[in-house]
Amino acid sequence: MSQNTLTTEIPKTSEGDEHSHSGTLLGPLLCWAVVFADIGTSIYYVPGILYGTVGNLAGFFVFLTMSVFVLLTLKYAEVTHRFPQGGGVVTVAASAINKWVGALGGMFILVDYFLTASISSLSGMQYLSVVIPAIGRSITLPVVGQVQFTLLAITLGVLVLLGILNWFGVSESAKVSLVGAVIAFISDILILITVFTHISFATFLSLFPKMFATHALTPESLLIGFAGSFLAFSGLESISQLSPVMKTPRKRVAGIALLLVIITIGITSPFLTMFSTLLQAPEAADPILSSQLISLLAGHWGNLFLQTEVAISASALLIFASNTAIIGAYHVFIALSRLGFFPAFVLQRNKLRNTPHYSIMLATGIPILILILVLGNITILGDMYAFGLLGAFTLTCLGLDIIRTRDRRAARKRVTRQTNPIDNLAILDTTHAHSANEHEKHQEEVFQNGRQVNQENGNHSSLALPVHRGFRQLISVFWQNLDYWLGIITTILVVIAWSTNLVAKPLATLFGGTVTIIGMTISYFNYRAQERKGQAPVQIVPLNSVELMSNAIVAVLMPGEDKANKAVVQSAAHHTDGLPLAFLYIGRPKDVPALKPFEYYDPYLYDESALRTFSKANALMREKKTTVQPQFIYRPVSPSAKPQESDILKYIWQTMHPHELLISADSLPMLNDINPDRIRYELTANGKVAHLLARR
Repeated sequence: MSQNTLTTEIPKTSEGDEHSHSGTLLGPLLCWAVVFADIGTSIYYVPGILYGTVGNLAGFFVFLTMSVFVLLTLKYAEVTHRFPQGGGVVTVAASAINKWVGALGGMFILVDYFLTASISSLSGMQYLSVVIPAIGRSITLPVVGQVQFTLLAITLGVLVLLGILNWFGVSESAKVSLVGAVIAFISDILILITVFTHISFATFLSLFPKMFATHALTPESLLIGFAGSFLAFSGLESISQLSPVMKTPRKRVAGIALLLVIITIGITSPFLTMFSTLLQAPEAADPILSSQLISLLAGHWGNLFLQTEVAISASALLIFASNTAIIGAYHVFIALSRLGFFPAFVLQRNKLRNTPHYSIMLATGIPILILILVLGNITILGDMYAFGLLGAFTLTCLGLDIIRTRDRRAARKRVTRQTNPIDNLAILDTTHAHSANEHEKHQEEVFQNGRQVNQENGNHSSLALPVHRGFRQLISVFWQNLDYWLGIITTILVVIAWSTNLVAKPLATLFGGTVTIIGMTISYFNYRAQERKGQAPVQIVPLNSVELMSNAIVAVLMPGEDKANKAVVQSAAHHTDGLPLAFLYIGRPKDVPALKPFEYYDPYLYDESALRTFSKANALMREKKTTVQPQFIYRPVSPSAKPQESDILKYIWQTMHPHELLISADSLPMLNDINPDRIRYELTANGKVAHLLARR
């Protein structure tokens, strides 16, 4: 499927309208807070889990993987402004490859969310047991070993409580995240300062060779340690879920937010991992104390007050991270249901609170079941974590590379065609927009009056730019090429890590693979059942797609014109003659919900008329058994927007040069500004169709 973009600006749907929303749009600081409140909690349980796998090398591997994490942030920053409707890996994979790979990405991120909710809530209670030791008491059972039944019971109760709170409608608050993130970061810094003031610089330097004293680095151990340490950076994917509620320009906001994430995580995570494992080897080796290492580090080198403060703040932040995972999971359930993969009951909302109770039950119940099955063993949970996290990273990176490659190919093709027919502007490179501010002003049409009306279904729209000779242009082109190849390297490294974990952590592969297979099986049968009923949503491609439109037949479908649309579809199926075929629907979606974090906003999925029209067109094309695979384009405009449909069709005709435009003859008067080479009329059983033809 082609996703390439044309480098002209599509007519805007509104001029200067202010978009409303249900809460404050997030700037760089609040975006940092949400992401750090997720990633920053990993430090509380990762050192102990890593120590059980690689021993003293835990700190080394976190330092090593930090470099890949930095590269990953570059890609996730781009995902954020390329796909302002959110959706993360689901959107990227579907746009780059197809809807089924998007659904697969959804399964991966669900596995990640399930385990995040489980491990964060359990770890939160383990830190609380530092303050209330009775919580952490354990008994030894035959075969099973030590089990902390009280801790497990309280953790399950916490998850049930979180589920009830979400049923009542308690949602994610960026401002609460900011408070938690600031407290956690200050606590981490205080621990580091305390340790540094109690050890000499020579002692600090001696810790580095100590990491390698007892564990030799072999190719196998290097791969296993590298792959396992990605757990320290779980939570990065949350930045892509904030796109719908992010201030513009998103490119700048996401860039600053992730730079703050890199700085704060880079300062805290590697050093805390190194100190908590090398300076507390006996505690790190203990199966119970290893889950409290950061608080114990604060108490050993500081005092009881710091230890207690770290334990309480860690517990609160971990529970908050667990709630974030639950919210993320049930929003993925809702998104997959809207896309036709999960049954419709997932979308049902209770009459009392208007919350999606079935989705919340699934998002809460599965982590509870996981905790019961592993009897609250955090090491097992850590081993199970790798599959979904790295699977989502892999699909996101691979999908973005595919989209970038298509953009570059499209740019080269446009260069060979010289200039834009409207603006006479030469094209440079479309891997990124050269002007973030200009692009983001264009993207303001995404959410007019709380409704998404972006023309390209969230994909990055390349801009036509004048040719500027000189040093600045060379730097720009150099950075674009460097960023592209760094992205390829990042993908390779993530694929290596995921492949390693698939082999080295069979439990993670078994659990993640089982959940994924079950989810994809449900998705397949549910989607096919909807297709048979003519109700399955089709996959939408960007409006301004070069390869799609060039030399293509574009069939225009109009709202509320079922009989005329059927005539257009039948005519298109009969006259494709091997040419690319696209169905275009210009809709005015209604009742799109107000903006909230973690949700996926596709206006097409809220336009019942468009859903029904495209589904019928798709079913009719399958009945005709044509060899051409049609593409479906949805162009939303807000109800009061200008330009009208005629302006959009004029834009398509003048800039994308379709070979033929098919439209109901009754709608032909709206095309006064289009001058085809000739017009041919076709009389069908369902009405008269006009063929506007241009020279090939």
